[in-house]
Amino acid sequence: MSTVHAPASAAPASRTAKGGRRAGRRGGGSRGATPAFWLFIGPFLTGLVVFVYLPIAWSFVLSFNRAQNTVTPSEFVGFQNYVDLLTPGPFLDSLLTFTIFAAIIVPLTFVMSLLLAVLLNQVKVARAFFRSAFFLPTACSYVVASLIWKLSIFNGVRFGLANQVLSLFGIENVAWLSSVNPPWYWLVLATVRLWLQLGFYIILFLAGLQRISPELYEAAFVDGAKPGWQTFRYITLPQLRTTSVAVLLLNLIAAYQAFDEFYNLLGNSSLARPPLVYLYYTAQGNQDYGHGSAGAMILAVLIVLVTLIQGRIYGFGRPEK
Repeated sequence: MSTVHAPASAAPASRTAKGGRRAGRRGGGSRGATPAFWLFIGPFLTGLVVFVYLPIAWSFVLSFNRAQNTVTPSEFVGFQNYVDLLTPGPFLDSLLTFTIFAAIIVPLTFVMSLLLAVLLNQVKVARAFFRSAFFLPTACSYVVASLIWKLSIFNGVRFGLANQVLSLFGIENVAWLSSVNPPWYWLVLATVRLWLQLGFYIILFLAGLQRISPELYEAAFVDGAKPGWQTFRYITLPQLRTTSVAVLLLNLIAAYQAFDEFYNLLGNSSLARPPLVYLYYTAQGNQDYGHGSAGAMILAVLIVLVTLIQGRIYGFGRPEK
């Protein structure tokens, strides 16, 4: 009596079919995770749209309208708000203030953060302590730091820390935040910003330094390069090109957005008023939301153009050689 045997591939095929069904169920489970994804991301996306994108869009609409004492457009004026701001006046003066501030703070921050990062990268003892010490000020509020600078260090009276140090050398008290010449308030503004942001850029440069292969320094030493300036100029600095451009861009954008230290140190003074402070007093003090929105749009376009031009010049995004 002959026996009919099932094909050997039948059982594996059956197992494959079952496995396929299990895989299908697992695939369905992945597709079923989409509601969970939107459940987690939904509140953040809603907040982003409501509190960021919609105000930007509405500000763009207001910039072409007259909106005095109201956020509702009352009269379409076209580009008149932009023309008013771009004629010689307070807004262009505020851009000059930004230019002076950027010319002071950007090179200082770049050079000091790079040099301190190189030094910290060579520290062998208590490295974590020194890095934390330099990074800690970034956690401080700009408002708090500005008030400390104004009330304790550069308050302009005899008991201020800066004037007490000067008195040791026989120098009279300096009115740091007044309109006397020379304009000492730039020293106050630059030092508080430098103290607050230096640690952040030091960390960026440290990350870039740790990406440099030690073999490059060994090869340079074999070729006769002397440790110090030669290795820094021909190896370290070229390898940090991408990081350097990123630091310059971030620093310049942060200078465009300067507000807290100017507002808390100088208030509504005509001594030094950057664009954001001018726009704040235009929109909040004068309740002129049309001109305030137009100024915000001009400032945003300037930031984008400067970022793109600087990135193009320095080759931001191109691989390091």
